[in-house]
Amino acid sequence: MKNIFKSLAIATVGIIGFSTASFAQASATASASANIILPISIIKTVDMNFGNVAVSATVAGTVLLDPAGTRTTGGAGGVTLPATTGTVSAASFTVNGQGSYTYAITLPVSCIISDGASHDMTVDAFVSSPSVTGLLSSAGSEVVNVGGTLNVAAGQAAGLYTNTTGVPVTVNYN
Repeated sequence: MKNIFKSLAIATVGIIGFSTASFAQASATASASANIILPISIIKTVDMNFGNVAVSATVAGTVLLDPAGTRTTGGAGGVTLPATTGTVSAASFTVNGQGSYTYAITLPVSCIISDGASHDMTVDAFVSSPSVTGLLSSAGSEVVNVGGTLNVAAGQAAGLYTNTTGVPVTVNYN
């Protein structure tokens, strides 16, 4: 009888020991949330215009237009900037979005402008102000100005050169 009693006692202790192990669990709950910010947008306000350019019949040249709208000739010669400047302007864009957020600015590598016949020029080496990264004001806007380099061939045909695809500038939140 003593052995049966001992066996029952050991079995009871074992059952109690196993049941307390099952009460060793714990759990917690986390909440989920998200904050949707204003989408970023960009709107062109001014087109890029290099103005009037005079060309050499024998030497190619460049016109550099900075983001402030000031133009100069490249060091190779080949072009001059006449006193009658015509319309000169850097491209200008307004970026809108979430106030005080930073954003990345992506400029094109190059674009082709044409006189509508068979004469082309390349615009490349685009630069912007601000450069690479912008910061939206607390109200959520900023102006981005873009300049570039106009590559003019020797004896470039006279005429108005434009492009149909524009100068694409892309902005994305950082």
